[in-house]
Parts: sequence; C-alpha cells; structure tokens
Amino acid sequence: MKKLLIPILLIAFFVAFWNQNSEKPNLFITIIAVLIFMFGMMKLSAKVPPKDDENDS
Repeated sequence: MKKLLIPILLIAFFVAFWNQNSEKPNLFITIIAVLIFMFGMMKLSAKVPPKDDENDS
C-alpha cells in the first residue's frame, strides 16, 4: 500500500503546483489535488507509532 500511496501523493503534489503556474488556474483541480494529498498523508501518518509509548516503560 505504501509503495502505491507515495507516487500518488507526489503526482497530486505536482499537479497542484503545475495548475497554479498556468495562466488561469482551475480551482477544482487544485482542490482535488490538495484533498488527495491530505488524505494520503493522513493514511501514511496513521501507521507511524506514537513517540511516547506508555507500554514501553
């Protein structure tokens, strides 16, 4: 899943910035790209364990 999610995040990131560089940026493309990026980051960060784990002490 992680191998598939990272390229999707990179594509969404670059599409959002590429759209902003055009003469007349499309708001819907930017919103969709940002939503995909944020959802993907949420999925990736959910797998990272918390820093202060109570069970390790």
